[in-house]
Amino acid sequence: SVPRCYLNKQLATVRVLKGDPAELSCTVSKDNVTGVWFKDGLKLTSMDGVVFEKKGLVHKLIINKAEDIHAGKYRFEGGDVKTEASIFVEDPPQVDKVLLKNLTSVPTVAKAGEGVKLQIPFEGRWPIRAVWLKDRMELGDDTRIRVDKTDTCTTLSISSCNRRDCGDYKVRLKNDSGVLEINLKLVVIDKPQPPAGPIKIVESSANNITIQWKPPKDDGGKPVQRYIVERQQVGRNDWETLGETPRSCTSFTTSSVEEEMSYYFRVRAMNAEGVSDALESGEVKAAGKASPGAPDPPEIISTSRDTITISWKAPRKTGASQIMGYIVQKRKKGTVTWLPATNVPVKDKKLKVTSLKKGVQYEFRVAAVNAAGTGQPSDPSEPASAQDPTKSPGQVRDLKVSSSDNTSVTLTWNKPEVQDGNDVKGYEVEMKPCNSLSWTKCFTLPAQSSSCRIQGLQAGEKLLLRVRALSDSGPGEALELQACAGAAPVVSPRLLIDDTVKSFLVIKAGNPIRVKIPFEGSPEPVVTWLKDGLPLPSRAAVSTEDGSTQLLLRAAEFSDSGTYTVELGDGLEKRETFSFQVQITDIPQPPGAILLEENVPGTVTVTWEPSASEQWEKNLYYTVLKRESQKGLWHVLGDLIYNNKFTFTRVVPGRDYYFRVVAKNDLGASDPSETVQPWKIGKKKAEFRVKAQKYRGVNQNQPPRFLVPLKSHVVVTGSECHMSCAVGGHPPPKITWYKDSRDLSRDPNYFCTNDFGVCSLVVLGVTKQDEGEYMVEASNEVGRAFSKAFLAIKGN
Repeated sequence: SVPRCYLNKQLATVRVLKGDPAELSCTVSKDNVTGVWFKDGLKLTSMDGVVFEKKGLVHKLIINKAEDIHAGKYRFEGGDVKTEASIFVEDPPQVDKVLLKNLTSVPTVAKAGEGVKLQIPFEGRWPIRAVWLKDRMELGDDTRIRVDKTDTCTTLSISSCNRRDCGDYKVRLKNDSGVLEINLKLVVIDKPQPPAGPIKIVESSANNITIQWKPPKDDGGKPVQRYIVERQQVGRNDWETLGETPRSCTSFTTSSVEEEMSYYFRVRAMNAEGVSDALESGEVKAAGKASPGAPDPPEIISTSRDTITISWKAPRKTGASQIMGYIVQKRKKGTVTWLPATNVPVKDKKLKVTSLKKGVQYEFRVAAVNAAGTGQPSDPSEPASAQDPTKSPGQVRDLKVSSSDNTSVTLTWNKPEVQDGNDVKGYEVEMKPCNSLSWTKCFTLPAQSSSCRIQGLQAGEKLLLRVRALSDSGPGEALELQACAGAAPVVSPRLLIDDTVKSFLVIKAGNPIRVKIPFEGSPEPVVTWLKDGLPLPSRAAVSTEDGSTQLLLRAAEFSDSGTYTVELGDGLEKRETFSFQVQITDIPQPPGAILLEENVPGTVTVTWEPSASEQWEKNLYYTVLKRESQKGLWHVLGDLIYNNKFTFTRVVPGRDYYFRVVAKNDLGASDPSETVQPWKIGKKKAEFRVKAQKYRGVNQNQPPRFLVPLKSHVVVTGSECHMSCAVGGHPPPKITWYKDSRDLSRDPNYFCTNDFGVCSLVVLGVTKQDEGEYMVEASNEVGRAFSKAFLAIKGN
């Protein structure tokens, strides 16, 4: 529509966009009046783009296409009419429509590391201010990002994109005529981040190791296609590819393991842009074969005419691999022969044993099965007979308030489910106020009844009502309901458990425990929190408001581990419960004092006081280390030790040893417990007899000579190396060992012996630094002799 202004009707202002038409009109009282138009006080006779028109009593000023020169104050004078109006020509920022559609309809896509330039030309009355925003924050220049602007264009340049540059961008163009906002989207694609860790060991047995991880937190903008799983044996440098898994599978099982061998695992995610960095595991040891321990005796849950249902718990000692099932056996009381209760192991920890003789007492026992075989059986259960229990009628069903007024409440219900031999003979209805402890009988009704009306109540009075079925075998269990006179039917209490409420929590000691559980119910239900069936400790804080209840312990302690239960009820009977487990863990406390004993000649048995963390940490184990000088490097002797004892057999007599023990769990290692004084085995001279050979015509004094020269050796990292040679000569030569021309006489890392001319050099736990040329020098008063050999080291 064309903006119009009727001057003599006091519509004295018109705003028009630049390029649009506009019109001013005025009506006079006589047809013969000749009117005159003025602009900014000057009489208009002619003007570009302006047309004067008169039709009868109406005088018009028509602007075909408004420009900046047309803005101003206009006045019309004619006859007895004199009035004025103003025209404002607005020219807000504008962007080409085709370009604008291309920018806003399709995201701009760039690869990580590439440069991006977003350029937007614009038009409009100068000056125009251009602002770039990302996530509602204005962008400024930095080392990567630059914003440029001219009178007709604004440009955003990113020199090297990364994933953080992804998001929604906005360009705001503003002048005194208006604001134009353009929404853009930038997508930067890259290889994915590493899978989310840590790598979890689901199973570690003598036959299999199963690992599990989580998808990357950032897939790089392209969906993950697969995961690549690699493995490295501890002590080696090379990684081997075990296989790949599809993107939907975040676990992997390898069966090519050796018993008690340790490995490292790593996982990489791959998308169309490339392969991520690796997520690496800690050291994983394949377990040796060990059978599980004996479970506790099974418990009798229920009996019937020819069945008995039993349940049991997993054994405390599960062995070195995951439990795969249980063997269940039965016997008649007073007999010694155990018979199988099933043909195959039971995976659940509950079994209904069938085909039993009525009235006969049976005993049961169970044994756990893992990869190593069947463990020790449990002690027998308490004897039980296969017989029908004495039954009472079940609970009534669907008890509810069908209607209420200020003085009465009407209840309805359905009869219990039919049970053989327990026909309902009637119903009993009782009531009590919510603040009372005693119940009052209201009615005893016949079996045909399914409703009753309780009268004589006070308006707003809250009370508890219960109904129980009656039969010849006695009353059944009562079903309770909270009601209120004059109120609408109550809403039964209900916990609203969803995926955000976890059933098992692992909390590090010192961190807070915070669990929030929503619920519904009207009137407001009663919320009770318990820990292991008992009231919460005094440190625990519970808050209940707005349909949710929260448990908070600000600093978790080890004693906070256990089963927590929230109960939702109507003031007396518990309507609904939810339980969850909390495990408090931390880096273990250090082991106690270390004791060293030579129980077997040539060995040392290291024993230590257990870490105090053993009492609450199920997965705690120990690592034993040793070094052979006070400032030397520590070397691991044994790992994944689940007792408090370790025997070291490769003891070199006369050498000083220091020992260290560290406790470990999934979170890390404790401070070490160390021996302060050095420990050694006394050096004993080996008995060695040499039968002297008689040489004829040989001078008594002889220069040194090698009867058996040194030989080159190739050994594996971490193993021992023994170099030996035989030397003759008189007087007996002095022996000196060298490595790469360096005298080894005082180096504690090498052990040298000379027994009647048989000379040996022992290198314990060789490393790559021990590789090189070794030389032995034999010298006496007559002369010197040398023998050389090369020691090569290869990885595991």
